[in-house]
Amino acid sequence: MVALVINNRGEPAQWAVERANAIIVEHVSTLATAARSDDKAELAISANALGQAIDDSLLGTFDCRVDNE
Repeated sequence: MVALVINNRGEPAQWAVERANAIIVEHVSTLATAARSDDKAELAISANALGQAIDDSLLGTFDCRVDNE
């Protein structure tokens, strides 16, 4: 992950929007495809991958804050 240097109040919001967009692009189409196909196993795998991406992003943000304090 690239380190984020915050110079103003708008930058964290912009980073959050960009990170959320990246997660959506990467995971939501797979989740939607699994939901449409009614494949419960694939749906569970896709949902877990989406949740893990969100968790990783949040934990990464927290880790960066802790490392710099």
